[in-house]
Amino acid sequence: MTRGRTLDDLVRHGRAKLATTDFGAAPREALLLVARVLGLNEAQVLARGRQEVSEEQHVRFVELLERRVTGEPVAYLFGEREFYGRSFRVDPRVLIPRPETEHLVETALSLPLPREPWILDVGTGSGCIAVTLALELPGARLVAADLSFDALAVALDNARRLGASERIFGLRTDLAAGLDLERFDLLVSNPPYVDRADAPSLSPEVTAYEPHTALFAEDRGFAALSGLLDAALELRPGRPLLVEIGAGQLDRVVAGAEARGLEVLQVVADYASIPRTVALARPEAPDTTLS
Repeated sequence: MTRGRTLDDLVRHGRAKLATTDFGAAPREALLLVARVLGLNEAQVLARGRQEVSEEQHVRFVELLERRVTGEPVAYLFGEREFYGRSFRVDPRVLIPRPETEHLVETALSLPLPREPWILDVGTGSGCIAVTLALELPGARLVAADLSFDALAVALDNARRLGASERIFGLRTDLAAGLDLERFDLLVSNPPYVDRADAPSLSPEVTAYEPHTALFAEDRGFAALSGLLDAALELRPGRPLLVEIGAGQLDRVVAGAEARGLEVLQVVADYASIPRTVALARPEAPDTTLS
């Protein structure tokens, strides 16, 4: 009797194919793909290595594997990505949430915000920032803004699915155009900040699949950041702009802030020790009340 294909066979085949990619796909992804097809976790795949798979399961695995070796990100293959302990739906309409953006959330949660703050998330994409802040700050109300109707659809679907839709309002706008920023207690954004000239150095996983409007900005990657610094001038004094920046952009952000009379309140580095999150605000007037 001929032995059928086993989980071990699929994993070995997957690792061999992934090793041929020019973008450095991790061998572990073979386990992830097999686990996805079988509805198992990685440990179960390893423990059940001799378990045979059906022809349907084998075909589904090969389909996913072929898409992966062309560069399609795993998050798009699976239609989801974890962010701050929650699963967010993602597809090519939105940028895939990155671990470094969790620093943006952590910094926002550390700020001395009012009990029921109004927060504006500019360039919301998947809604991972807005939804996370809504769930972590039960009194918060958020406006999730994006220029893309498609991105807003993804963000609002994530808000509904994760139970935050009653306190998140979607709005199509370019940066913060048309909004009365004095009403907000915090402006938070992970804007496009990659210089288009750097595109050839990026992985095809990024340039061939993720939305360029969420990645690239003019003026050597600084156009959106500059617009956000201008928007910070419309916030009330002391109300912060919290923004994610790219590698090597801190000096220009600080110079841009100083030129506008903004204070740099905090700089947070990512896991690679790269300055990644910056908090800025208009200075509050000094208290001249006599004691």
